[in-house]
Amino acid sequence: MRAETEGAYDSDLLIVGAGPVGLYAAYYAGFRGMSVTLIDALDQPGGQLAALYPEKKVYDVAGFPAVKAQDLVDALVEQASQAKPRYLLGHTAQTLEDTAHGIAVTTHRGTVVTAKAVLVTGGIGSFTPRPLPAGSEYEDRGLRYFVPKPAELTGADVVIVGGGDSAVDWALALEPLARTVSLVHRRPRFRAHEHSVALLRASSVRLYTPHEVHGISGEPRVEQVELRSLETGATESLRADAVVAALGFVANLGPLATWGLDMRGRHIVVDRRMRTSRPGVYAAGDIADYDGKVALIAVGFGEAALAVNNLAPLVDPTLGAVPGHSSDGL
Repeated sequence: MRAETEGAYDSDLLIVGAGPVGLYAAYYAGFRGMSVTLIDALDQPGGQLAALYPEKKVYDVAGFPAVKAQDLVDALVEQASQAKPRYLLGHTAQTLEDTAHGIAVTTHRGTVVTAKAVLVTGGIGSFTPRPLPAGSEYEDRGLRYFVPKPAELTGADVVIVGGGDSAVDWALALEPLARTVSLVHRRPRFRAHEHSVALLRASSVRLYTPHEVHGISGEPRVEQVELRSLETGATESLRADAVVAALGFVANLGPLATWGLDMRGRHIVVDRRMRTSRPGVYAAGDIADYDGKVALIAVGFGEAALAVNNLAPLVDPTLGAVPGHSSDGL
């Protein structure tokens, strides 16, 4: 994987976002004979999977009953390498403008990439975790928002706060490693996938619902977590070496929101060819929106192929939007 840091570059296709969908789009663009540049604000490819959940199992990718997130990313990087893409990692795409030579995107570090087409695969944009209202002063002293390496909590008493997929997945991942795992959620029902919730209820994880974290104590690190029942108001204390606040993220599209694209909330509206409202600019993956959208990695891969095939004639008028099959050896 070659990574560039500064300068000016020309490319057939510029992909903004080097997560799973962007990596697959890079491979597919190479398959269609295009030169490719990828821009990502993170310092590594893989997006959220690599940065936040490298040990998490992914279940919705065709051909894999389950695959570890980092293994999936590594395979996608290897697949994309066939296109010999240029990576601009640690770069935030700032401005987009039409020029006589194509569409020019400038990063926050002053690097300019001029391309014949742009594909935005930026996921949810940049993301920051929602803070835990009680005990935020314990950040980096036992309170964390991510569990990229579950083995670090082997033998620990862990309290997880939240009711979504991340909270449930981390509880299940830590159950065989930690001494105890307790899951605290403000509502009786969880928002996670039904299968994961069923596994959770059959596990040894202690469930506290509907409860909230009322306070954290200990010096210099977390030692106790105080819970309060939202039904009775009663409180109880749990021994804890670590608290994982899995309360979701605040997403920010940043400069993408100023590119003059038709938006629906934090998502870019596309048509069935994955075209945005701006000529030459396409979108795929979680950031793209249309009627009937289903936000799955598997769907994003299909959207990437749709986008690349439909933008192909912009890159080379002799290319059709309908590709051959990879087994044809094209």
